[in-house]
Amino acid sequence: MTDTTEKASSGAGVGAAPAVPAPAPAPRPARLWRGVTPWLFLIAPLALLVTFTYAPIVNMVAYSFTDWDGVSPELRYTGVENYTELFTREDLFRVFFVSGYYLAASVVQIVAALYFATILSFQVRFRNFFKGVLFFPYLINGVAIGFVFLYFFQDGGTLDSVLSLFGHHSDHAWLGTPVSANVSLAGVSVWRYMGLNFVLFLGAIQSIPGELYEAAELDGANRWHQFRHIIAPGIKPVLTLTVILSVSGSLSAFEIPYIMTGGATGTETFVIQTLNLAFRFNKTGLASAAAIVLLLIILLVTWLQRRLVPDDKVDLV
Repeated sequence: MTDTTEKASSGAGVGAAPAVPAPAPAPRPARLWRGVTPWLFLIAPLALLVTFTYAPIVNMVAYSFTDWDGVSPELRYTGVENYTELFTREDLFRVFFVSGYYLAASVVQIVAALYFATILSFQVRFRNFFKGVLFFPYLINGVAIGFVFLYFFQDGGTLDSVLSLFGHHSDHAWLGTPVSANVSLAGVSVWRYMGLNFVLFLGAIQSIPGELYEAAELDGANRWHQFRHIIAPGIKPVLTLTVILSVSGSLSAFEIPYIMTGGATGTETFVIQTLNLAFRFNKTGLASAAAIVLLLIILLVTWLQRRLVPDDKVDLV
């Protein structure tokens, strides 16, 4: 090694910063305490979740295989007899057809909400006023809506009075036959819940960058092209969410039909039937089986929807 190299190496050694010693690992009790601390905060919510959610579900599954009446301390195991009865008795199986009216109404609800959200996302006169009008029904109490439309559909009520102004005089009982009653109740549910889907769609559409619309207009795209290539892909996750909520809500419809008809005239829904079985006829085992079937149907529909329409990441920019 030459003198120049020795001086350079010695100079580099003198100017180099001293090595920082590695921090000593935390003592074992401190590391153990850091690992346990998050679980200490989760004890209370987990205890509530298990006590009021999972434990009742387990009990409900157990009751569904018995003939328990909800009062007697004795339980008699009946196997799958309750489930067989649900799918073989015509009066119990009818609720599946009633749910079809609400499923069809949910399609109308989503399409109408998406249409109004798309229109009002652009510059339209009085659009804030129309936003409030569309969302207002969702803010009203469901019991009040049931009583209002009960008088709306009664003989000689509001609907008949409005139709008479246009020269149509009808003595039709809107809630007197199964078909007209279910169509009327499904229509009320569309009016009640469309505002929620409308707000979800509107928020998703307004989150899309405005530069995309400007670029599309420069390329000559009309409103339909903008909806098809910008809006529809951009709101796909929200659309998936609304479909799941609408399907589950259609299968578990309760408030409006219970207030307006009480399940009479062939309007008994899944939830109304379950409550009647449990608390009116004291068939808690059969009611538990009905609740399990409803839960499985909702989970199956959700799983199929997620498989057929996967929630892919959307990148429009």
